[in-house]
Amino acid sequence: MGKEEKDIKEKIREKLRGGATSEEKEPPEKAPEKGTETETTEEKIQEEEEEKPQYEERQQIMRSQLALLASYSFKNEGLPVEVKIVRKKDFVPRYEVTIPGIAEGTKLILQTKLKGELVSEVKLDISEILDPKKFEEVKSKFLAAAHKILERNFPSLPEDKREILAVYLLQNTLGLGEMESLLADEQLEEVVVNNSREPLWVYHKKFGWCKTNVRIKDEETIYDYSSMIARKIGRQINVLNPMLDAHLPSGDRVNSTLAPISSFGNTITIRKFSKNPWTITNFIRSRTVSSEVAALIWLCIQNELSLLVTGGTGSGKTSFLNAMAGLIPSNQRIVSIEDTRELTLPSFLHWVPLVVREANPEGKGEVTMLDLLVNALRMRPDRILVGEIRRQREAEVMFEAMHTGHSVYATLHADNSEQTISRLTNPPINIPPAMLDALAGIVVTFRHRRFNIRRVLEFSEIDKEKANVLYKWDVKTDKIKGTGRLGRLGELLSLYAGMDEREIEEDIEEKIEILNWMVKNGYDDVDQVGEIVSNYYLDPDTVLEAVSAKKPWEFKRF
Repeated sequence: MGKEEKDIKEKIREKLRGGATSEEKEPPEKAPEKGTETETTEEKIQEEEEEKPQYEERQQIMRSQLALLASYSFKNEGLPVEVKIVRKKDFVPRYEVTIPGIAEGTKLILQTKLKGELVSEVKLDISEILDPKKFEEVKSKFLAAAHKILERNFPSLPEDKREILAVYLLQNTLGLGEMESLLADEQLEEVVVNNSREPLWVYHKKFGWCKTNVRIKDEETIYDYSSMIARKIGRQINVLNPMLDAHLPSGDRVNSTLAPISSFGNTITIRKFSKNPWTITNFIRSRTVSSEVAALIWLCIQNELSLLVTGGTGSGKTSFLNAMAGLIPSNQRIVSIEDTRELTLPSFLHWVPLVVREANPEGKGEVTMLDLLVNALRMRPDRILVGEIRRQREAEVMFEAMHTGHSVYATLHADNSEQTISRLTNPPINIPPAMLDALAGIVVTFRHRRFNIRRVLEFSEIDKEKANVLYKWDVKTDKIKGTGRLGRLGELLSLYAGMDEREIEEDIEEKIEILNWMVKNGYDDVDQVGEIVSNYYLDPDTVLEAVSAKKPWEFKRF
């Protein structure tokens, strides 16, 4: 019994230790044949090595797909440009721009050796280079010389590759180098250089502020770019005059500062001029404004009621003014007054654009906004567009123009309708409140930075020196909702157009149908919208027939 008890206790201990008992232990495995174990291990290692790159490749693809926000390509004067916007370990997206077919070594040769040859080859007087009217002629001479230099240095290079290198060489000689590709991207609103130590920043229409993969090599190059821009417009930027506000031949607005005014280094800020200006259909499609509000604004413009577009910086005031201008009848004379040319109206309108001029280094030759506004009244305009009202005298002349029978559309910095009235009636503008009656309505634009969207925040009528808000944007539903009934605006339409309340509603409904039809058919071009609007004024039945039949419009001007 003693032996059996010992055996039982031994089995229990084995069980508790998690091991197998002597009876349960499996027989030993047969020893592998010589060389078999080594071959099996090598096969496993080989399989793992083969699977590893495939796994890493799959992981890389997955990471890139998760990080890639957008990718697209475009042409910059024939130069192919590819863009990727990715989300990396940073607080902002990264904007990566590449030019296929030009390696870094090739860029180095072009920017050093061949750039010097190009400058030596083209014999031009400095006055020709600085004359904006001869810019295209100068560019063609440099491009022809660039082709010769490339043919001499790279005789076996294909013609298409030579064309790409010639354009790149030209942009680095006469233009702003690596910045030219960014300036050619229609999706960008701003291109910013903060200093030579950090990459350039851009403001993308969809993704907001992004860091780029482009850097300017040193502070001297940033200064050279600023100085080149200044020389083209007869200005200068230096230690004594360390700030520059100018515009490129393309219409892009440029602001430059030099150290030590800007503590971290020389800066350049370029606000891009839109080659495809915003139209009212663009704004409806992007939900910036509703069809109903756009139709009411159209009705006001048709009946020559003056409107003011207000909002904060970058809220889209000038863009909305541009869209409103496309609703003006084509048989009326328009005079626009701006600090920098930003407005683009339909090509067939009777339009005279005027631009202010700053004084020369001697302080002479300045032409102010007020000078142009007073002069515009002598040009027999039917409509006057004013870029921005800043001073009392400008506002007084503008309201005087309204009182003398001119329709005026202008912009002003203010965040809502009440603030607009407050700014107009208090210093520094400080016009008498009684003059506000000449203004029919206020359009307030708003930029929501967190959501990266722009919206019409309010549309108000002016009634007894106060703003009566008719429509307001609801942030929760992202919709523009009616908040009141037409008061004085209805009275003005009744007085000048002979329309009662029912006729006003019917006219607005009619315009809503036309606007929605244009949006559905993709009529976003400034000339397309302008032609349909002008035809509506001349023959409304033809336009309404196309709208009701849902037929595309046959453009005769294209």
